[in-house]
Amino acid sequence: MFYSGGLSFNLARNPYYVRSYISCANRMIPGFVPSGYNALRTTLLQRERANIERLLQLIKGTWSEKGINVVCDGWSDAQRRPLINFMAVSEGGAIFLKSINSQKEYKDKFYLASLITDTIAEVGPQNVVQVITDNAPVCKSAGAIVEMQYPFIFWMPCVVHTLNLALKNICAAKNTEKNEITYEECSWITVVADAVVFIRNFIMNHSMRLTIFNEFLHLKLLAVADTRFAYVIVMLKRFKLIKRGLQTMVISDQWSCYREDDVGKVACVKDLILNDVWWDKVDYILSFTSPIYDML
Repeated sequence: MFYSGGLSFNLARNPYYVRSYISCANRMIPGFVPSGYNALRTTLLQRERANIERLLQLIKGTWSEKGINVVCDGWSDAQRRPLINFMAVSEGGAIFLKSINSQKEYKDKFYLASLITDTIAEVGPQNVVQVITDNAPVCKSAGAIVEMQYPFIFWMPCVVHTLNLALKNICAAKNTEKNEITYEECSWITVVADAVVFIRNFIMNHSMRLTIFNEFLHLKLLAVADTRFAYVIVMLKRFKLIKRGLQTMVISDQWSCYREDDVGKVACVKDLILNDVWWDKVDYILSFTSPIYDML
């Protein structure tokens, strides 16, 4: 329970926790006392890790025959620490190898390459077929260093990250000297996406408007973080699902009678939701981006 749920070992010191287990167990096992704080974080933890290692031997036993992919990815935990995770992926399944805290490190290509080569050495170079990272330039450079050290190991960019970058470029065109043609072709998509964010924020940031929304629709508006893969497409797909409910809402008496907010923004939201041309643009965006999104 403690290990699978990620519970704090301090819970073992809680008198109510101890009393509840003693009360339940003493009916069948007189004198039973639940595991304590020190046992949970030392001997029992070591025993459980050894048990997990035994279970993983079934998967690791296939590495020499089928080979593995070493996969690494960076993320930030709840304390905002920059972590780099390493996994070994094979036909038998994926195994988490380790997580490196790179908080005080300069994450250049040499540092990343050293982490990757250390991981390859741990699992055995003879077992590794390829290394997979995201598409960041520093990761690509690190992959080139790894390929030089191990000519029989290939670096590959993450396909999901590649597709996500493609969707980002489509849905968030930037007006730069190198991107003028793309911006002219795709800037209208950015306008549509910004309108979706505007409608969502207006409804969710006004409690009464959100109450009206909840009366007309059972599905919720999604507050998708910018870091989420294809977050613009996620929002567009949700808006498409609730289109009829949104239109019914903005022509209702409740929506028209409540006036304790920005009248201009209310009118803008209503005009957008009732604008068939705007919805046609949403449909058109989804028609060529949904197949890419479904591959993520």
